[in-house]
Amino acid sequence: MLIKRLQEYAARAQPAAHVEETGGWWLRHSPEDAWWVSAVLPHDREDRVDVAEKFCADRGVPTRFQITPGVCADDLDARLADRGYARSHDMSLQIASTADVIRQAHADAGAVTTRPDDGWLAAWHEVTTRDVEAERDLLSRVEAPSAYAFAEVDDEIVAVGRVVAENGWAGVFGMATLPHARGQGAARSVLAALASWAAARESNHMYLQMEKGNKAAFRLYERSGFRELCTYHYRVRE
Repeated sequence: MLIKRLQEYAARAQPAAHVEETGGWWLRHSPEDAWWVSAVLPHDREDRVDVAEKFCADRGVPTRFQITPGVCADDLDARLADRGYARSHDMSLQIASTADVIRQAHADAGAVTTRPDDGWLAAWHEVTTRDVEAERDLLSRVEAPSAYAFAEVDDEIVAVGRVVAENGWAGVFGMATLPHARGQGAARSVLAALASWAAARESNHMYLQMEKGNKAAFRLYERSGFRELCTYHYRVRE
């Protein structure tokens, strides 16, 4: 199933420090502050909630499940709700033709590097406020071919993003634009650069994950040729 494959590609593009697979369930844990990296992927129809809860309890972290209709067991969401898990973060998985992204960008492509340098990370941090060293550790675990793009205005990096290629698909992550540069085409330049890199490596399709409430990002990606493949959400019990 395409949705399942893309979510597993995304999990490898944002790799947890510790992953255990039990059946089709991916139990994940990382010390980083990116909570989604540690979410359980319950990717078969078996009931392994108790196993997942023990995995998380042993590490002293909340248990969080990524719930995708059609991929998880049909009743899993309701069962977790009955166990006291709160719903959070409604998400959208979006896909596009790489050629369409390049065609729709309407912007000069930004610059691309194979490693996240200090300037890239500084811009990313300014927008996300997340820990730079933790992000370096996470990125060092990515095994698939990757690229890091940025757009500059007056020698200042104002927008960044990264892409990870696997089996003909290129996943977009880490998109961030400084507040004073938004609405000026910087993010489109980054997307154009990432798409050009993907096309050169025969990744003819792209995907990304975004919060449904982020209207500005939704408009950007819609204009860039992306469309929603599915929605999903999380269940968490502290």
